[in-house]
Amino acid sequence: MNSKMKEKSNSVVKIDAGGVYYKQLNISLREATSNGTRKIELYNVHGQRYIGTDLDKPVEIQIFGTPGNDLGVFMNGPRITVRGNAQDGCGNTMNDGEIIVHGHAGDTIGLSARGGKIFVREDVGYRAGIHMKEYQDKKPVLVIGGTAQDFLGEYMAGGVLILLGLNLSEGGYHKAKFIGTGMHGGVIYLRGNIEEHQLGREVGIAELDENDRRILKRYVTEFAGHFGYDAEVILRSRFIKLFPCWLRPYSRLYAY
Repeated sequence: MNSKMKEKSNSVVKIDAGGVYYKQLNISLREATSNGTRKIELYNVHGQRYIGTDLDKPVEIQIFGTPGNDLGVFMNGPRITVRGNAQDGCGNTMNDGEIIVHGHAGDTIGLSARGGKIFVREDVGYRAGIHMKEYQDKKPVLVIGGTAQDFLGEYMAGGVLILLGLNLSEGGYHKAKFIGTGMHGGVIYLRGNIEEHQLGREVGIAELDENDRRILKRYVTEFAGHFGYDAEVILRSRFIKLFPCWLRPYSRLYAY
C-alpha cells in the first residue's frame, strides 16, 4: 500500500491524496478494495481524474476535496460521496452504485450512464444526463438540487432525470435552453417554471400521473436524506413531466 495510506482496526482506510498522481491513487484504491476494505476516506483531493474507475465492489468512498474529470467512470457498485464540488463527466458510463455530490458538478454529468444513481446538491453544467440509457433491468437516476445549463437530457435514451431548482426564487424560471434535444427515451421531471421555446422539438410536456408521483417521491426522499432537506416540502411544489414525442426523433429526417 502507498506510504500515505493508514488502515484502522475498524477497516476504514484513510488516504492522503495530496500530491499523489491519479494513476497511483487509483492503484491504491484498487488494492484497498481487493483486500476487503469497505470504507475509504480520501483527503486533500485536488483534481485527480478517474477516481473510482471500474470499481465493482460495495465499498464506500468519501472524498474531501475536488475530484477531477470522470469520477466513477464505468463504476459498478461503490458509493462515492464528494464533500465538495465535482468536475466534468461525473458518472460517465456508470453501471451501478451511487455518487453523491455535496456541491456543484460540471458538464456531462451522467454521460451515457446505464444504471446507478447520482445526486447533486447544487447546480450542474452543460449536457447533464446526455445519452443516459437503460440496460436490461438497470435504469440510471440523476437528481439535481439546483438548476442546469443548456442541453439538459440531450439524446436521452432512458432513465430518470429530476431537476429541482431549489435555488430559484419563488416563481423563478430555469435558464437552460435546448432541454431534451434529441431525446428518445426516459423521462425528465422538472420543478419550477420554463418556457416552451427552451425545450427541444422532440420533447412533450405533461402533468404527472400517480406513477410519476411515486417515482418522484422515492428519489426526492433519497435526495432530501442525503442533503438535509424536507422531502414533503419539496414535493408540495408543482412538477412537470418532459417526455420524448418519438422513439426515433431523426427518422423523419434520414429515413426514406
